[in-house]
Amino acid sequence: MDNTICIWNVWSRDEKKARVFNYHNAAVKDVKWSRQGLSVLSCGYDCTSRLNDIESGLESQVFKEDQVVGVVKFHPDNCNLFLSGGSKGCLRLWDIRAGKVVNEYIRGLGPILDIEFTVDAKRFISSSDVSKSNLSENSIIVWDISRQVPLSNQVYVEAYTCPSIQCHPSGSYFVAQSNGNYIAIFSSKPPFKLDKCKRYESHTVSGFPIKCNFSLDGERLVSGSSDGCIYFYDSNSTELTKKMKAYEQPCIDVAFHPILPNVVASCSWKGDVSVFAWDSPISTSSQVQSL
Repeated sequence: MDNTICIWNVWSRDEKKARVFNYHNAAVKDVKWSRQGLSVLSCGYDCTSRLNDIESGLESQVFKEDQVVGVVKFHPDNCNLFLSGGSKGCLRLWDIRAGKVVNEYIRGLGPILDIEFTVDAKRFISSSDVSKSNLSENSIIVWDISRQVPLSNQVYVEAYTCPSIQCHPSGSYFVAQSNGNYIAIFSSKPPFKLDKCKRYESHTVSGFPIKCNFSLDGERLVSGSSDGCIYFYDSNSTELTKKMKAYEQPCIDVAFHPILPNVVASCSWKGDVSVFAWDSPISTSSQVQSL
């Protein structure tokens, strides 16, 4: 909550911080890497999204809004576009070159918790906090990007918020982390039906903004948990394959390394960031670095 963004050198034990950006005027909510790895896009409580150049360490652009911006996401096929979602429920598609909003998606939603593009980049999925409106059918919405209309607003009708949305690399389905202490599975094809027979449900969420992520090959799904553990699931069978204790505080986020399949990075509610090497056997795991 110190308004900074830190770029870490994972493999160095001496100079761990490669870059520190101090351009936000309030706490940072979300940070995303560009696909080229040359910049990071951040957002936060100062009602802005900011594009930062990694090599120079300078801020490239500022995108101002009328809401606290809680989540940002680069377009998977066009590096000049990104989505933002905020506290007023507004979803906006920005053109970085023009510095302007090109599309706005309005539905009278609560605060946006997460956004995710589908693999074909023709749609995106939003998750919002609708606990105050009693409209649980709007908690997950699939949007048509170009037409700016919702394709379905009754994807998930349970009375739980979903702090994380992830599409499987194959594009055949997506998952939503539910505050009901499970990860729900949905078809990526209309009408985006909930799979009522399978779900991932060994971890706990307990109201924390717990994230989940697929491995690059799509064979595994990894999730944080309010008990401080990292949970590895077989994405096809939904069976738990490994449980690893990471923190005494809740484990908020965990993601696979983009190249090394046996390495994951995670962070805790307290602010700790760690890198772990893990293997398939239940008994094998080791911490590579604590940042």
